[in-house]
Amino acid sequence: MASLTSIADEALIALDTLTARTNGMFSPSMRLGVTGLSRAGKTVFISALVHNMMHGGRLPLFDAQKSGRISRAYLEHQPDDAVPRFQYEDHIDSLIRSRVWPDSTRAISELRLTIEFESASGWNRMFSAGKLSLDIVDYPGEWLLDLPLLGKSYRQFSSESFELADLPTRHDLSGKWRELAQSVDPAGNADEMTARRLAETFSAYLRASKDDERALSTLPPGRFLMPGDLDGSPALTFAPLPQPPEGRAKSGTLHAMMERRYEAYKAHVVKPFFREHVTRLDRQIVLIDAMQALNAGSDAVTDLERALTEILACFRPGRGSVLTDWFSRRIDRILIAATKADHLHHESHDQLQTIVRRLADRAIKRADFSGAHVDVLAMAAVRATREGTVKQNGDTLPVIIGTPLKGETIGDETFDGKTETAVFPGDLPASPDVALKAAPGELALRFVRFRPPKLEKSTDGVTLSLPHIRLDRALQFLLGDRLA
Repeated sequence: MASLTSIADEALIALDTLTARTNGMFSPSMRLGVTGLSRAGKTVFISALVHNMMHGGRLPLFDAQKSGRISRAYLEHQPDDAVPRFQYEDHIDSLIRSRVWPDSTRAISELRLTIEFESASGWNRMFSAGKLSLDIVDYPGEWLLDLPLLGKSYRQFSSESFELADLPTRHDLSGKWRELAQSVDPAGNADEMTARRLAETFSAYLRASKDDERALSTLPPGRFLMPGDLDGSPALTFAPLPQPPEGRAKSGTLHAMMERRYEAYKAHVVKPFFREHVTRLDRQIVLIDAMQALNAGSDAVTDLERALTEILACFRPGRGSVLTDWFSRRIDRILIAATKADHLHHESHDQLQTIVRRLADRAIKRADFSGAHVDVLAMAAVRATREGTVKQNGDTLPVIIGTPLKGETIGDETFDGKTETAVFPGDLPASPDVALKAAPGELALRFVRFRPPKLEKSTDGVTLSLPHIRLDRALQFLLGDRLA
């Protein structure tokens, strides 16, 4: 990670950390980063976490809640006025009232949840205020995948981009961009329209790689997929060039223009994101849609592992000392969570978790990542289905039951968004190696997008909190020791 920052960067990081630690001396806080690649369920996870904490959700494996030591949890004003607020109320309204999934993460946002609790330790009760402010930082995983660019030259970025684009699973998607890039002269005069066409075709290839059919994950630069207010700016109007000339680019050439804009992207987009947000995190959860990658085949799984490797290499893991903690934050716990477990019968949940653990272990080894406690979980922050069985040709099949979104199809049937149905989702193989090496569609997993569930009521008429699968395990890992 040292190669990603300069001495000046480290000085600014130390100053930021010291200021935050000083301000928080008498008000304990923890910054939890929530990231993941698109459609992994970041917005749903945060909404479900907050809703269950504030409404006394069913969390039997979350010790502080199970033992009744949490007196209340409530939202407060976040400490960072320059960061957009995570619109919890809007997202919960979508989930509960409209029963539609909220819009996905498009930019960074933040929310402060304050938890008042009684410590399980008499010693801690004497010296602790019994209050923890949890600052939840939501940001796109695509932005995180930009951080390795800080240690790469434009030439390295170009070379690696063409190597990826030439892989069998990407070759057809990248054809138009590669053809255009091969037709231009890097040493020729800089031309804005040429730069624009290159950037547009490169972006189109990256977007196509994200589609469900390919389900690819390693697609930097991330802002090309989620440009936000940078859309159309010179910092996003560049693309890799094939074999740019050795040495310093001659001023006024296309190569010089592209290289300058690539460096501007790193300086004005990537580096501030790293310094102002990533280096301030204490804990992290990385959400992944592993099932989509598994169904898309081994190439998508390999690409997901590559993305996990690069994501882990971006964090600053480990525990500091009493002295160093004043100047540098370290992430001491990271949870890698495979989402949408409610799309499988519970008999396959452990297999999904084992597969993701295999991916995570290999990514940790490849990233040379150590110093933090890393765990893996298969979960659903909001459970949209329930389980049942059906008889078919004399066999009893385990099924999931839910209300498919309007327009979803199964065979010749198109759903209206109101009718429940039972779906046999398929089974994951017992061997992780079989799953990881499967050809596209070989696992025959059936994915149907379901509406969020109707909230159940207790016997005395009280509306219960959002149902989930293993959200309590995630909370115990991420927060349990801070509420002990």
